[in-house]
Amino acid sequence: MKMSKSFWVMLCVAAVMVGGSFTAKAADDAWIMRPAEKLGRGITNVAFCFLELPMAWTEVSEDKGALAGLTYGTLRGVIYTVARIGVGVVDVVTFPFPLPNCPDDLDDVGWGYGPIMTPAWVVPVGKDWNNFIYSDEAIVNPVL
Repeated sequence: MKMSKSFWVMLCVAAVMVGGSFTAKAADDAWIMRPAEKLGRGITNVAFCFLELPMAWTEVSEDKGALAGLTYGTLRGVIYTVARIGVGVVDVVTFPFPLPNCPDDLDDVGWGYGPIMTPAWVVPVGKDWNNFIYSDEAIVNPVL
């Protein structure tokens, strides 16, 4: 029994070590990371789609005034929330496959794992109020 227990411990340690090496290799492989990013984007868009409402209120109020933010901002926020849910579900369901007109580079055309709608994330880097989502020390890609 004691030998069996040590065998399983050694097997678990070996599995963790081998898994760690595959993870390090996967971090460099675009064929693995692009679908993983698409899956993460889809889950985030579905989970945080409700943030489209306060973002629409703020953006429309800054551009057109408070009354427009209350009326048109609410309508725009609801539409963007529904769109964000739909796009998130599509991203989650199709994450292993590239889609047409979704290139990885936004200036390119063709198939890819890029975003279906822009901005790709619910709260883009430029729209973060008082560093609520991204801190000043965060390393983020401001392109998407």
